[in-house]
Formats: sequence, C-alpha cells, structure tokens
Amino acid sequence: MNGASREALIAARERLDALTDSTSVSAARLADELAAVTALLHREVGLRRVLTDPAQPGEAKATLVQRLLGDQIGGQTVDLVSGMVRARWSRPRDLVDALEELANLADLTSAERFGSLDSVEDELFRFGRIVASSTELRAALTDQAASASAKTELLRRLLGGRVDQVTERLVTRLVTAPRGRSLEAGLESLSKLAAERRNRMVAVVTSAVPLSDAQKRRLGAALAKLYGREMHLNLDVDPELIGGIRVQVGDEIINGSLADRLEDASRRLAS
Repeated sequence: MNGASREALIAARERLDALTDSTSVSAARLADELAAVTALLHREVGLRRVLTDPAQPGEAKATLVQRLLGDQIGGQTVDLVSGMVRARWSRPRDLVDALEELANLADLTSAERFGSLDSVEDELFRFGRIVASSTELRAALTDQAASASAKTELLRRLLGGRVDQVTERLVTRLVTAPRGRSLEAGLESLSKLAAERRNRMVAVVTSAVPLSDAQKRRLGAALAKLYGREMHLNLDVDPELIGGIRVQVGDEIINGSLADRLEDASRRLAS
C-alpha cells in the first residue's frame, strides 16, 4: 500500500494493538469477525466503493457501518471498522486488504497470548514446503471447482490435531478465500506477518544436513548482529547442496560476495 492507504493501515493496526492489549478482549473472536467483514466487502463491490468514497463524509460512512453490521458483529469490531472507513484509502481494495491483515494479526495475537506464536511461524513455513513439494495437494487446495467446505474438510484431515489451532485457522482462511493470490504468496505473507508480530526478520536457511541446536543458536546470533534485529530461522534441508548453508533474508541471498559477512559464523558452524 502507498500514500493514504498506508497511513490508514498503520493507524488501524495501532487501534487493533490497543484493543488487544486488554486480556478481556477475545483476539480470536476479533479475527473471526474481521474476516467476516473482509468477505462481505470482497463480495460487495458497490459497498466497498461507498465506504472508501473520499467525497462521502467519514461520519456518514461510519454510521453506515454501524447500521449494517451493528447486529452482526461485536461492538469492538464495529468500532474498529468504523474508524477504518473514516480514514482515506487510495483504492477500495486497500480497505479489504487491510481488514484481512487485521484479522490475521488478531489471530497471531491470540497465539502470542498462549505462547504458541513460534510454533505457528514454524508450522506455516513447513506447510508451505509441503505444498511446494506436492503438486497433487496444491492442485486440490487451489481447485476453483472445489467448494470451500470440501477444502476446509481436507485441511481438517491434514492439519487437525497436528498443528496449532491458529495455524489451521489462518491456512483455512487463505485456502478458502484466496482473493486472487497464489497459495504460495499467501503463505509467505502470513509467515512474514507472524515474524513481524515478534519484531523479527525471517531467514530461510537451507543446509545439506540438519543443523544442531548449537549451530542454530550461533547462526541466529550472527544474523541478528548482521541485520540488527532478532531473526527467526526457517530451516530446510537439501542434500543436493552438498555442503555449507544458504541463507535468504527477504530478497537478499547470503553467498559469494556476502559470505565474508558471515565468515565468523560459518567457521564456527564448520567446527
């Protein structure tokens, strides 16, 4: 997002953080209700245009939200959405994207409260790897002819009881309502959002053999020092790598010209 939409999203995220700072607020319920509003505005193109029309007074748009949604969702969610429609948005779609992001953040906040945010990060990454390695599974999850209920049931059989409930909820929402994104892009976005929730960057580390706990700690510390932020390691094993490690942080791949910046960490890993 750019311009007005970016500013509106930042303000909305701050209001969500303030709201979920209270343990009396159910972050999971907020997530469900925000996801329902996202689905409504994604479906009702005319409504989202009205709610983002800069020619309409903000209070009039907030009143419309309260009239339409007041009996459908909780008051806290209504207030949050009302605040969002008072803001200016560069494009109608940006409001829907922002609502979806807030729904995902609310679910991640729920995981954080229960001490399972690290597990959710790891599970999202591992599920992405499973999808990437199985064309049959990817085809089933992205089949436009399959119903949302069929996909939900497939994911329940695959993930139910094997991953954190938040992971299952996030993945199910992504698969059943992709909103034009590829499955891979959606999973990557969720992983980044989870890492950001902990104010960490994500490093995808590929090694020829599994790293020991000591190696992971040393690598994590070296990367944190290099980038100036705590680093979450998503670990993958590729025997074809032969030896050493390959690290990707965002668009940056640490090898060749960047290898000297991790020379000390690499020397320790080899010992």
